[in-house]
Amino acid sequence: MMRPTRLRAIALFAGTLATGGVKADPCAQPGQWYDPDSGDTHTTAEVIEAVGDSPFILLGERHDDAEHHRWQTHTLAALHGRQPIGAVGFEMLPRAKQPALDDWVAGELRAEDFLEAADWPRVWGFDADFYLPLFHFTRMHRLPTVAMNVDRSVVRAVRERGWDALEEAEREGVSEPAGASDDYREHLRQAFRRHPGIGDAEDDEALDGFVAAQTFWDRAMAEALAKAHESNGGPVIGIVGRGHAEYGYGIPHQLADLGYEDVQVLLPHTAGDDCPEPGKADFVFALEPDTADPQPPRMGIAMEEHEDGITILDVLEGTPAEAAELRAGDRIVRAAGESIERPADMQRIVEETPPGRWLPLKITRDGKEKEKIVHFPPRGD
Repeated sequence: MMRPTRLRAIALFAGTLATGGVKADPCAQPGQWYDPDSGDTHTTAEVIEAVGDSPFILLGERHDDAEHHRWQTHTLAALHGRQPIGAVGFEMLPRAKQPALDDWVAGELRAEDFLEAADWPRVWGFDADFYLPLFHFTRMHRLPTVAMNVDRSVVRAVRERGWDALEEAEREGVSEPAGASDDYREHLRQAFRRHPGIGDAEDDEALDGFVAAQTFWDRAMAEALAKAHESNGGPVIGIVGRGHAEYGYGIPHQLADLGYEDVQVLLPHTAGDDCPEPGKADFVFALEPDTADPQPPRMGIAMEEHEDGITILDVLEGTPAEAAELRAGDRIVRAAGESIERPADMQRIVEETPPGRWLPLKITRDGKEKEKIVHFPPRGD
């Protein structure tokens, strides 16, 4: 895939980096940037110079990977060092939590009070410690900071009833999304297959609902970024899940429909993994295969509080949760023999489970109780 932003970046490199890039073998070594389209590697200075004038720069992530968030913080600092950033947008918070975010950036809240005011365990559920360095960065530099998301109940309503069926007040101000391309629909079909709790990927009606919800979600974040750019100017940085940015399908597609074609997508990449496909991102940054900092076990779910335990919102690919055949929509009521009432309860139990151990769960699915066992692989696997 070749977007106008890629043509612009390639033109910059052709003029200034004729000898600066070298073919990656096989992709890039830790500390290098890699261009999936050309196969060239570049330094951080070269990439920041190439993308720094773009009005929108998306920094993708895997939500439960601490190293991804370190990379985002360092890249954010490099971009701000080149020229002042106009704003930073966070997928993690719905727009209803903007007042808490404003108070935080203004220095009026302590970190624990900010997380409480933002209702972090309910609205996001991934480890807040991963994100606090990013929030501290926007506060330290007093950068306009934007809650890009909408309440999950609205996304569910779009999935179940469709955008047209929602009253205007229910849409949280989000306009009708641009339709998904055939490639994006197929991409979402593959994701849908990994989340059988939502429905049957071969059921066109269920898939239509899933695609509608995803494009609505993309649209909401694109509009938040566009509004931030119109209000503040300068490059606007989006801290988002990589699925909303890859291949130009999600947020970039919706920004293009809003009249903004120049969107740069930067992603982290583990050195030694398969090379990213052409068109996946404008540039990827190679991370160490194994960090020196041991991380606690990762289960691989997004969750929200429910009156009867917690509800799984998403199961990440290649994680212990997927191996245990957990599904979106499952409710976890007990873990390691303990009752689960809040996401924080589940986070604590996972953190206390050593690598290589098994974690028994009691869940409810479709009104029936089931037992599941999550195996956390030994450290280093």
